[in-house]
Amino acid sequence: MKITLKALRVNAGLTQKQAASRVGVAPATLIRWEAGKTSPTVQQVADLAELYGCELSDIFMPSMLTKSE
Repeated sequence: MKITLKALRVNAGLTQKQAASRVGVAPATLIRWEAGKTSPTVQQVADLAELYGCELSDIFMPSMLTKSE
């Protein structure tokens, strides 16, 4: 089952500021990822999966899935 970045962060007990700091991005960047406005790089997705304690395949990224470029 795919889980949104926001749900993974909340389940990990982290604020947006804490999660952003741990993956080395600005809180505004994490907010845009969670809203589906921008997408993290593959390495950043891997970092998020490690931080949230999940598999890469568990992460639901709407903007990544809808782009056909």
